[in-house]
Amino acid sequence: MIRAEGPGAAGVDPRELWLSPDRPRRGRRGRRPAFSREAITAAAVALADAEGIDAVTMRRVAAEVGAGVMSLYSYAPDKETLLDLMIDHVSGELPASAPLTGDWRTDLKAVGHLQRDHMLRHPWLPAAVRTRRTPGPNTLAFLEHALAALRPSGLDGAARLEIFAQLTAFVAGHVAHEVAQAEAARSPGRAAAEARYLAAVAADGHHPELAEALSATGRPLTPDATFNRFLTRLVDGLDAS
Repeated sequence: MIRAEGPGAAGVDPRELWLSPDRPRRGRRGRRPAFSREAITAAAVALADAEGIDAVTMRRVAAEVGAGVMSLYSYAPDKETLLDLMIDHVSGELPASAPLTGDWRTDLKAVGHLQRDHMLRHPWLPAAVRTRRTPGPNTLAFLEHALAALRPSGLDGAARLEIFAQLTAFVAGHVAHEVAQAEAARSPGRAAAEARYLAAVAADGHHPELAEALSATGRPLTPDATFNRFLTRLVDGLDAS
């Protein structure tokens, strides 16, 4: 998680952040720098994609755009604000006007698949989206699409917001686990040791439910199939009454 550092650690008013044009915050003096909030955000996203969110520091981002580190605080007064900017920047990749079928469960599953693909492209997102509270214009555009997908359910607006939040939390948690599993798979020795441990536990006679579960066969275990199975359970189990 990005921790606040430097000037302005309390953040900025969301209206100033999202409703103002791309310019330094009020109070900046001197010559306008040869970079923009967009360039700063894009550089931060590139760092996070390549090296993880912990690599994103104001100093590293400043070096990427060729700026003095203190000048960045005019655009992003703290790293929490920078994270908000990064999330909204990549949210522009999400299709906010994808066609809807009118079947809200089908359309909500499509939203979930879009979110998973998006988070897999940016593996730092699952942790980031769970802590943000100030959605920007790109994030709001996709939220509008998701709420429109849920309109045929007959649920009121507040319930539709809750369902979207529930879906996003599910996808974020699943992708975080998926990424962790992929990392673990790069250590075959560790994976083999864990398999031997679970086999021993299942055979000890004290965990019959687990033994039965581990012996079950027939379900595809690919990441895509597993996600689709979990997503179907979640969405088909939602109560629209």
